[in-house]
Amino acid sequence: MARSLKVAPPHIAQVNLAVKRRGYPSQKQFAADVGPSLSTVKKFLKGEAIDYENFRELCERLELDWQSVVDLATDETVVNTAAPLTGEIAAFNPSHPISHPMGFFGRSREINRSFGLLKRRPLQNIAIIGPRKSGKTSLLKHLAQLTLIPAVQLRGDQNGDRLLHPEQYKWIFVDLQDPRLGTRDGLIKHLLSALGVNIEHCDLEQFMDLMSTHLQQPTVMLLDEIGSVLKRDSDLDDTFWESLRSLASNHSNGNLSFILTSHEHPTELASHTGHSSPFFNIFGYATNLGPLAETDARALIGSSPIAFDAADIAWIIEQSECWPFLIQILCQYRLEALRNQETDDIWKAEGLQQLEFYRRG
Repeated sequence: MARSLKVAPPHIAQVNLAVKRRGYPSQKQFAADVGPSLSTVKKFLKGEAIDYENFRELCERLELDWQSVVDLATDETVVNTAAPLTGEIAAFNPSHPISHPMGFFGRSREINRSFGLLKRRPLQNIAIIGPRKSGKTSLLKHLAQLTLIPAVQLRGDQNGDRLLHPEQYKWIFVDLQDPRLGTRDGLIKHLLSALGVNIEHCDLEQFMDLMSTHLQQPTVMLLDEIGSVLKRDSDLDDTFWESLRSLASNHSNGNLSFILTSHEHPTELASHTGHSSPFFNIFGYATNLGPLAETDARALIGSSPIAFDAADIAWIIEQSECWPFLIQILCQYRLEALRNQETDDIWKAEGLQQLEFYRRG
Protein backbone atom coordinates (compact mmCIF):
# COMPACT_ATOMS: atom_id res chain seq x y z
CA MET A 1 0.00 0.00 0.00
CA ALA A 2 1.39 3.40 -0.99
CA ARG A 3 1.09 6.24 1.49
CA SER A 4 -0.74 9.45 0.70
CA LEU A 5 0.29 12.83 2.07
CA LYS A 6 -1.27 16.26 2.38
CA VAL A 7 -0.17 19.78 3.18
CA ALA A 8 -0.55 20.70 6.83
CA PRO A 9 -3.26 23.36 7.35
CA PRO A 10 -0.81 26.04 8.61
CA HIS A 11 1.20 25.69 5.38
CA ILE A 12 -1.61 25.77 2.79
CA ALA A 13 -1.29 29.53 2.28
CA GLN A 14 2.50 29.20 1.97
CA VAL A 15 2.15 26.52 -0.72
CA ASN A 16 -0.36 28.56 -2.72
CA LEU A 17 1.87 31.62 -2.48
CA ALA A 18 4.78 29.54 -3.77
CA VAL A 19 2.80 28.84 -6.96
CA LYS A 20 2.48 32.57 -7.64
CA ARG A 21 6.10 33.25 -6.76
CA ARG A 22 7.16 30.65 -9.31
CA GLY A 23 5.37 32.70 -11.97
CA TYR A 24 2.23 30.61 -12.50
CA PRO A 25 -0.87 32.82 -12.90
CA SER A 26 -3.27 29.91 -12.33
CA GLN A 27 -3.50 26.37 -11.02
CA LYS A 28 -4.22 25.19 -14.55
CA GLN A 29 -0.97 26.58 -15.91
CA PHE A 30 0.96 25.12 -12.98
CA ALA A 31 -0.61 21.70 -13.64
CA ALA A 32 0.28 21.95 -17.33
CA ASP A 33 3.95 22.32 -16.40
CA VAL A 34 4.15 19.39 -13.98
CA GLY A 35 3.43 15.69 -14.16
CA PRO A 36 0.37 15.37 -11.89
CA SER A 37 -3.07 16.17 -13.27
CA LEU A 38 -5.03 19.37 -12.62
CA SER A 39 -7.33 17.56 -10.18
CA THR A 40 -4.29 16.34 -8.23
CA VAL A 41 -2.82 19.84 -8.17
CA LYS A 42 -6.11 21.25 -6.86
CA LYS A 43 -6.23 18.66 -4.09
CA PHE A 44 -2.62 19.42 -3.18
CA LEU A 45 -3.25 23.17 -2.94
CA LYS A 46 -6.40 22.66 -0.86
CA GLY A 47 -4.61 20.45 1.65
CA GLU A 48 -6.26 17.22 0.52
CA ALA A 49 -4.37 13.93 0.40
CA ILE A 50 -2.53 12.89 -2.77
CA ASP A 51 -0.10 10.05 -3.29
CA TYR A 52 3.46 10.29 -2.02
CA GLU A 53 5.25 10.59 -5.37
CA ASN A 54 3.03 13.43 -6.59
CA PHE A 55 3.36 15.23 -3.27
CA ARG A 56 7.15 15.10 -3.47
CA GLU A 57 7.20 16.22 -7.11
CA LEU A 58 4.92 19.21 -6.55
CA CYS A 59 6.94 20.36 -3.53
CA GLU A 60 10.17 20.09 -5.51
CA ARG A 61 8.70 22.13 -8.38
CA LEU A 62 7.76 24.83 -5.88
CA GLU A 63 11.20 24.64 -4.22
CA LEU A 64 9.61 23.64 -0.93
CA ASP A 65 11.00 21.15 1.58
CA TRP A 66 8.21 18.57 1.52
CA GLN A 67 9.02 17.41 5.05
CA SER A 68 8.49 20.95 6.33
CA VAL A 69 4.97 21.37 4.88
CA VAL A 70 3.59 17.83 5.17
CA ASP A 71 0.80 17.10 7.64
CA LEU A 72 2.44 14.69 10.08
CA ALA A 73 -0.98 13.47 11.17
CA THR A 74 -1.70 12.12 7.70
CA ASP A 75 -2.66 8.49 8.12
CA GLU A 76 -4.25 7.60 4.83
CA THR A 77 -3.26 4.90 2.40
CA VAL A 78 -3.99 4.58 -1.27
CA VAL A 79 -3.93 1.17 -2.90
CA ASN A 80 -2.08 0.86 -6.21
CA THR A 81 -2.21 4.55 -7.04
CA ALA A 82 1.50 5.32 -6.94
CA ALA A 83 2.95 6.35 -10.25
CA PRO A 84 5.22 3.72 -11.76
CA LEU A 85 8.94 4.30 -11.62
CA THR A 86 9.83 6.58 -14.51
CA GLY A 87 13.01 6.16 -16.49
CA GLU A 88 15.27 3.14 -16.61
CA ILE A 89 17.51 2.43 -13.65
CA ALA A 90 20.98 1.37 -14.73
CA ALA A 91 21.30 -2.31 -13.87
CA PHE A 92 24.95 -1.95 -12.86
CA ASN A 93 26.56 1.38 -12.06
CA PRO A 94 29.74 1.07 -9.99
CA SER A 95 30.45 4.79 -10.39
CA HIS A 96 27.68 5.89 -8.01
CA PRO A 97 25.97 4.76 -4.81
CA ILE A 98 22.74 2.83 -5.35
CA SER A 99 20.13 5.48 -6.15
CA HIS A 100 16.91 3.48 -5.71
CA PRO A 101 15.98 0.67 -3.31
CA MET A 102 15.03 -1.60 -6.21
CA GLY A 103 18.72 -1.77 -7.13
CA PHE A 104 19.89 -2.60 -3.60
CA PHE A 105 20.63 -6.22 -2.69
CA GLY A 106 21.65 -7.92 0.53
CA ARG A 107 22.54 -6.48 3.95
CA SER A 108 19.23 -7.72 5.38
CA ARG A 109 20.70 -8.24 8.85
CA GLU A 110 22.06 -4.70 8.98
CA ILE A 111 18.79 -3.28 7.66
CA ASN A 112 16.65 -5.21 10.15
CA ARG A 113 18.84 -4.27 13.08
CA SER A 114 19.02 -0.59 12.10
CA PHE A 115 15.27 -0.15 11.81
CA GLY A 116 14.82 -2.03 15.06
CA LEU A 117 16.97 0.60 16.76
CA LEU A 118 15.02 3.46 15.18
CA LYS A 119 11.49 2.28 15.98
CA ARG A 120 11.33 3.51 19.56
CA ARG A 121 12.42 6.53 21.52
CA PRO A 122 15.09 7.23 22.40
CA LEU A 123 16.42 6.57 18.92
CA GLN A 124 19.72 4.71 18.97
CA ASN A 125 23.02 5.58 17.28
CA ILE A 126 24.60 3.31 14.68
CA ALA A 127 28.08 2.99 13.19
CA ILE A 128 28.46 1.33 9.78
CA ILE A 129 32.06 0.26 9.34
CA GLY A 130 33.69 -1.13 6.24
CA PRO A 131 36.55 -0.81 3.78
CA ARG A 132 36.49 1.49 0.80
CA LYS A 133 33.77 0.64 -1.75
CA SER A 134 32.03 -1.84 0.56
CA GLY A 135 28.65 -0.15 0.06
CA LYS A 136 28.46 2.05 3.14
CA THR A 137 26.98 5.09 1.37
CA SER A 138 24.51 2.93 -0.56
CA LEU A 139 23.32 1.39 2.71
CA LEU A 140 22.85 4.83 4.28
CA LYS A 141 20.74 6.00 1.36
CA HIS A 142 18.80 2.74 1.31
CA LEU A 143 17.83 3.15 4.96
CA ALA A 144 16.60 6.69 4.27
CA GLN A 145 14.56 5.73 1.20
CA LEU A 146 13.16 2.28 1.93
CA THR A 147 10.20 3.25 4.10
CA LEU A 148 9.15 6.16 1.89
CA ILE A 149 9.15 4.43 -1.49
CA PRO A 150 5.73 3.20 -2.68
CA ALA A 151 5.41 -0.57 -2.45
CA VAL A 152 4.90 -0.84 -6.22
CA GLN A 153 8.45 0.47 -6.66
CA LEU A 154 10.03 -2.22 -4.50
CA ARG A 155 10.95 -5.78 -5.42
CA GLY A 156 8.80 -8.59 -4.11
CA ASP A 157 11.49 -9.60 -1.62
CA GLN A 158 11.76 -6.10 -0.14
CA ASN A 159 9.75 -4.83 2.81
CA GLY A 160 9.26 -1.10 3.26
CA ASP A 161 6.92 -1.48 6.22
CA ARG A 162 9.59 -0.94 8.86
CA LEU A 163 8.40 2.01 10.94
CA LEU A 164 5.03 2.72 12.51
CA HIS A 165 4.78 6.25 11.07
CA PRO A 166 7.57 6.55 8.48
CA GLU A 167 6.22 9.85 7.16
CA GLN A 168 7.10 11.44 10.50
CA TYR A 169 10.79 10.63 10.19
CA LYS A 170 13.21 13.20 8.84
CA TRP A 171 16.39 11.88 7.25
CA ILE A 172 19.31 14.29 6.84
CA PHE A 173 22.15 13.09 4.62
CA VAL A 174 25.53 14.71 5.27
CA ASP A 175 28.33 14.05 2.78
CA LEU A 176 31.36 14.85 4.90
CA GLN A 177 33.63 14.48 1.88
CA ASP A 178 32.03 17.68 0.59
CA PRO A 179 34.38 20.50 1.65
CA ARG A 180 31.40 22.85 2.02
CA LEU A 181 30.23 20.71 4.94
CA GLY A 182 33.69 20.40 6.44
CA THR A 183 33.45 23.68 8.34
CA ARG A 184 31.36 24.54 11.36
CA ASP A 185 29.40 27.26 9.54
CA GLY A 186 28.75 25.06 6.51
CA LEU A 187 27.60 22.04 8.49
CA ILE A 188 25.45 24.05 10.90
CA LYS A 189 23.75 25.79 7.98
CA HIS A 190 23.13 22.45 6.25
CA LEU A 191 21.61 20.82 9.34
CA LEU A 192 19.39 23.77 10.18
CA SER A 193 18.22 24.10 6.57
CA ALA A 194 17.16 20.45 6.60
CA LEU A 195 14.96 21.28 9.59
CA GLY A 196 13.41 24.22 7.76
CA VAL A 197 15.53 26.90 9.45
CA ASN A 198 17.29 29.17 6.98
CA ILE A 199 19.93 31.28 8.65
CA GLU A 200 23.13 32.69 7.23
CA HIS A 201 25.25 32.31 10.35
CA CYS A 202 24.85 31.38 13.98
CA ASP A 203 27.20 30.43 16.77
CA LEU A 204 27.20 27.10 18.56
CA GLU A 205 24.90 28.25 21.35
CA GLN A 206 22.30 29.52 18.87
CA PHE A 207 22.64 26.28 16.93
CA MET A 208 21.92 24.25 20.06
CA ASP A 209 18.87 26.38 20.86
CA LEU A 210 17.47 26.14 17.33
CA MET A 211 18.09 22.41 17.03
CA SER A 212 16.51 21.56 20.37
CA THR A 213 13.48 23.68 19.43
CA HIS A 214 12.98 22.05 16.02
CA LEU A 215 13.71 18.42 16.90
CA GLN A 216 10.04 17.66 17.42
CA GLN A 217 9.91 14.57 15.21
CA PRO A 218 12.19 11.54 14.80
CA THR A 219 15.29 12.78 12.99
CA VAL A 220 18.13 10.64 11.67
CA MET A 221 21.39 12.33 10.71
CA LEU A 222 23.38 10.26 8.24
CA LEU A 223 27.04 11.23 8.60
CA ASP A 224 28.78 9.70 5.60
CA GLU A 225 32.56 9.15 5.76
CA ILE A 226 33.10 11.00 9.02
CA GLY A 227 36.79 10.10 8.93
CA SER A 228 37.39 12.42 5.99
CA VAL A 229 36.49 15.50 8.02
CA LEU A 230 38.23 14.37 11.21
CA LYS A 231 41.50 14.06 9.32
CA ARG A 232 41.30 17.60 7.95
CA ASP A 233 42.40 20.79 9.64
CA SER A 234 38.82 21.77 10.45
CA ASP A 235 36.98 23.85 13.03
CA LEU A 236 34.71 20.84 13.62
CA ASP A 237 36.54 20.29 16.89
CA ASP A 238 35.72 18.34 20.04
CA THR A 239 33.50 21.17 21.28
CA PHE A 240 31.31 20.84 18.20
CA TRP A 241 31.04 17.06 18.46
CA GLU A 242 30.27 17.33 22.17
CA SER A 243 27.36 19.62 21.31
CA LEU A 244 25.93 16.96 18.99
CA ARG A 245 26.24 14.37 21.72
CA SER A 246 24.47 16.69 24.13
CA LEU A 247 21.66 17.25 21.63
CA ALA A 248 21.06 13.55 21.16
CA SER A 249 21.35 12.66 24.83
CA ASN A 250 19.63 15.54 26.60
CA HIS A 251 17.87 18.03 24.32
CA SER A 252 15.87 16.13 21.69
CA ASN A 253 13.37 14.09 23.74
CA GLY A 254 14.90 10.99 22.22
CA ASN A 255 14.11 12.18 18.68
CA LEU A 256 17.68 12.35 17.37
CA SER A 257 19.81 9.53 16.00
CA PHE A 258 23.18 9.53 14.29
CA ILE A 259 24.20 6.90 11.76
CA LEU A 260 27.78 7.30 10.62
CA THR A 261 30.00 5.47 8.18
CA SER A 262 33.70 4.97 8.67
CA HIS A 263 36.60 2.68 7.83
CA GLU A 264 37.07 1.91 11.52
CA HIS A 265 35.14 2.03 14.79
CA PRO A 266 34.35 5.62 15.90
CA THR A 267 36.37 5.33 19.12
CA GLU A 268 39.42 4.10 17.21
CA LEU A 269 38.94 6.76 14.55
CA ALA A 270 38.76 9.49 17.18
CA SER A 271 41.91 8.21 18.85
CA HIS A 272 43.82 8.03 15.56
CA THR A 273 42.82 11.58 14.58
CA GLY A 274 43.47 13.23 17.94
CA HIS A 275 39.85 13.68 19.02
CA SER A 276 38.67 12.96 22.54
CA SER A 277 35.01 14.00 22.38
CA PRO A 278 32.57 11.61 24.10
CA PHE A 279 30.45 11.89 20.93
CA PHE A 280 32.39 8.98 19.51
CA ASN A 281 31.40 6.76 22.45
CA ILE A 282 27.63 6.92 21.90
CA PHE A 283 27.45 4.38 19.08
CA GLY A 284 26.10 1.37 20.90
CA TYR A 285 25.61 -0.65 17.74
CA ALA A 286 28.36 -1.05 15.17
CA THR A 287 28.23 -3.32 12.15
CA ASN A 288 31.09 -4.30 9.87
CA LEU A 289 30.27 -4.66 6.19
CA GLY A 290 31.90 -7.59 4.46
CA PRO A 291 31.18 -9.36 1.17
CA LEU A 292 27.59 -10.21 0.30
CA ALA A 293 26.21 -13.64 1.02
CA GLU A 294 26.43 -15.71 -2.15
CA THR A 295 22.64 -15.85 -2.46
CA ASP A 296 22.53 -12.04 -2.42
CA ALA A 297 25.42 -11.83 -4.88
CA ARG A 298 23.53 -14.13 -7.25
CA ALA A 299 20.38 -12.02 -6.86
CA LEU A 300 22.36 -8.89 -7.77
CA ILE A 301 23.84 -10.58 -10.84
CA GLY A 302 20.39 -11.91 -11.71
CA SER A 303 19.01 -8.37 -11.90
CA SER A 304 20.68 -7.98 -15.30
CA PRO A 305 18.16 -7.14 -18.04
CA ILE A 306 19.95 -9.76 -20.18
CA ALA A 307 20.46 -13.08 -18.42
CA PHE A 308 24.04 -14.28 -17.91
CA ASP A 309 24.82 -17.96 -18.39
CA ALA A 310 25.75 -20.12 -15.41
CA ALA A 311 29.46 -20.20 -16.24
CA ASP A 312 29.69 -16.40 -16.36
CA ILE A 313 27.81 -16.08 -13.07
CA ALA A 314 30.16 -18.53 -11.38
CA TRP A 315 33.19 -16.67 -12.77
CA ILE A 316 31.90 -13.29 -11.56
CA ILE A 317 31.26 -14.67 -8.08
CA GLU A 318 34.73 -16.22 -7.94
CA GLN A 319 36.57 -13.13 -9.16
CA SER A 320 34.59 -10.62 -7.09
CA GLU A 321 34.59 -12.72 -3.93
CA CYS A 322 31.03 -11.40 -3.55
CA TRP A 323 32.05 -7.79 -2.86
CA PRO A 324 29.17 -5.72 -4.29
CA PHE A 325 31.33 -3.07 -5.95
CA LEU A 326 33.42 -5.68 -7.74
CA ILE A 327 30.28 -7.54 -8.82
CA GLN A 328 28.96 -4.29 -10.29
CA ILE A 329 32.15 -3.76 -12.29
CA LEU A 330 32.24 -7.26 -13.77
CA CYS A 331 28.50 -7.33 -14.46
CA GLN A 332 28.71 -3.99 -16.24
CA TYR A 333 31.40 -5.32 -18.58
CA ARG A 334 29.46 -8.53 -19.22
CA LEU A 335 26.19 -6.72 -19.87
CA GLU A 336 27.75 -4.28 -22.33
CA ALA A 337 29.41 -7.16 -24.17
CA LEU A 338 26.05 -8.90 -24.51
CA ARG A 339 24.33 -5.72 -25.66
CA ASN A 340 26.99 -5.28 -28.33
CA GLN A 341 26.67 -8.95 -29.32
CA GLU A 342 30.32 -9.64 -28.58
CA THR A 343 31.07 -13.36 -28.53
CA ASP A 344 34.65 -13.36 -27.22
CA ASP A 345 35.93 -13.14 -23.64
CA ILE A 346 37.60 -9.75 -23.94
CA TRP A 347 35.09 -8.43 -21.39
CA LYS A 348 36.70 -10.66 -18.77
CA ALA A 349 40.16 -9.24 -19.37
CA GLU A 350 38.79 -5.69 -19.28
CA GLY A 351 36.87 -6.37 -16.10
CA LEU A 352 39.86 -7.93 -14.35
CA GLN A 353 42.01 -4.97 -15.36
CA GLN A 354 39.49 -2.62 -13.78
CA LEU A 355 39.43 -4.74 -10.62
CA GLU A 356 43.21 -4.54 -10.47
CA PHE A 357 43.09 -0.73 -10.62
CA TYR A 358 40.66 -0.76 -7.70
CA ARG A 359 42.62 -3.27 -5.63
CA ARG A 360 45.87 -1.36 -6.10
CA GLY A 361 44.14 1.88 -5.10
